[in-house]
Amino acid sequence: MPSLPSWPNGKSRQTPTPRIPIPAARAIVDCAVYVEGARLPGKYTHSAALAEVRKRGDGFVWVGMHAPDEHQMQDVAETFGLHELMVEDAVHAHQRPKLERYDDVMFLVLRTVVYVPHESVETANEIVETGEIMVFVGPDFVVTVRHGDHSELASVRRSLEQVPERLAMGPWSVLHAITDHVVDTYLSVTQLVEQDVDGMEELVFSPQNSVAVEHIYLLKREIVELRRSVTPLGLPLLQLTQPAGGLVPKEIRRYFRDVRDHHTNVSERISEYDEVLSSLVDAALAKIAVQQNTDMRKISSWVAIAAVPTGIAGIYGMNFENMPELSSQYGYPMVLAFIASVCVGLFFLFRRNNWL
Repeated sequence: MPSLPSWPNGKSRQTPTPRIPIPAARAIVDCAVYVEGARLPGKYTHSAALAEVRKRGDGFVWVGMHAPDEHQMQDVAETFGLHELMVEDAVHAHQRPKLERYDDVMFLVLRTVVYVPHESVETANEIVETGEIMVFVGPDFVVTVRHGDHSELASVRRSLEQVPERLAMGPWSVLHAITDHVVDTYLSVTQLVEQDVDGMEELVFSPQNSVAVEHIYLLKREIVELRRSVTPLGLPLLQLTQPAGGLVPKEIRRYFRDVRDHHTNVSERISEYDEVLSSLVDAALAKIAVQQNTDMRKISSWVAIAAVPTGIAGIYGMNFENMPELSSQYGYPMVLAFIASVCVGLFFLFRRNNWL
């Protein structure tokens, strides 16, 4: 048996085990063929589904994928003729919402959000979690790529399958249903976030509670993340409502206008939350400054009271022979009474001025 080749130091050199690519089917959640708004029975691979549609000359394919790797995405891209730049964005994710066109294929990136339940806004480390959905729309196919556990589209598929007349409009009806679902999710998340903003506002202006500014900044950071996920989608939705390009049918553009109106509403709400939290930061800092000022007045008052006996004791501790009341029988009690009366007088004076 021949020996393994070795390195110059005499050690055997092991040949690295080649990485076995995982088939694209492992990343495909669902693949279906729709003809005249109805789903054809049976199971299809992505290549077989596209071949069936093109053989019939009618209908379209909807392939749903979840977090594919580069090899899996490349396999699907070769079948549907997707551009390599779109494939790269779909694999690596972390994209801003955008709409791009490659010949007769439209590529839309959506950011998904989900509200993370928590006991208190003061103890929450995360309030909003984000994910992504990439949608490739061609003349006879729709490919959706999801990143994130909360970005499921099974409910969207079931809802569309119950309305065959919508599916009969073609792949663009699927794109509209997905964007409508995502924007509706934005609306529900912002309603829950509004409760946290209101709760934080109540805590800040409550005299019995002292809220750390860090908690407000944490909530503001979550609002910023929500805004970055939601606001950039406005431009792609606007483009989808425009007749320029000629890819989106006129009837579908009308539906996209409704989605855009909802998105505008959500964006305005998020901007309001951001402004409210900025005001709460200023209010919390002002509240801290007032508290510090109150504490300083109290400390100054007690220092002034303590200065009276300290000053008198210092004067009579200079050890001079000729000083008033040193030889008097009532000198000591008179000085103590004087010190006590001055201290009590200062106490009530500061108390009347709300320093103590």
